[in-house]
Amino acid sequence: MIRTLSYASLFVWILSPLALYGANTVFGTPHIIQSYTFSTSGSRYDPFADRHYFDCTYWGATGTHTVSARAGKCGWVRFIK
Repeated sequence: MIRTLSYASLFVWILSPLALYGANTVFGTPHIIQSYTFSTSGSRYDPFADRHYFDCTYWGATGTHTVSARAGKCGWVRFIK
């Protein structure tokens, strides 16, 4: 029994790379916001004005991607395949 567990422990390390590969396949790689376009009801530089975002540009491992905003909002990080 002890010998079987010691042999099994030699192969446990492979679970971590497989989990990372699976997460990358299902969710994609993380990308951070680079720029965005929006319209506002107040001044462009007013931090308290209501803004409606149209396009969000994200930068990550696979380059830059411009996507439409979700419900008029852009997240700081987005997972893109």
